[in-house]
Amino acid sequence: MTERGAAVEIPDRYRYAVIPHIVVDDAAAAIDFYQRAFGAREDFRIDGPDGGILHAEITIGRSALMLGDAGVDEGEGGNVAPPVSLGGGTSVMLHVFVPDVDGLAERAEAAGAEVLQPPTDMFHGDRTAILKDPSGHVWVFLTHVEDVSEEELRRRLAAAV
Repeated sequence: MTERGAAVEIPDRYRYAVIPHIVVDDAAAAIDFYQRAFGAREDFRIDGPDGGILHAEITIGRSALMLGDAGVDEGEGGNVAPPVSLGGGTSVMLHVFVPDVDGLAERAEAAGAEVLQPPTDMFHGDRTAILKDPSGHVWVFLTHVEDVSEEELRRRLAAAV
């Protein structure tokens, strides 16, 4: 068995999460949008040899997100594309808990996000807004407002449908 240095097996930043890695057509513009709309912080970026962003990481609230330009090869073999190039649909929704979903939704709409669902108190105990960014990714922002038991959750869901 080899001895390891001071590096931890899983960095704290990634310890409790699946980290989404999205692809966009203009990562620099996407990062700018996420900063203005969602209050994101850019943690680092690696520029590609021929321009564009090979890999970047941002933080929204306490959530890490990886992203890069679709045209810059990072080993995916060209098998990834942004939602807008696929006709606008997506199979992934990005959920992020934030302290003030109303303020975030207002700021995001002013920055150019499409509001798919305005902030709404939901049966599951979270105030929820659903937004689409200019790259076509769908974001679900939530502010937790109450703890709901499983029994109450099922009752509320049945009453809602």
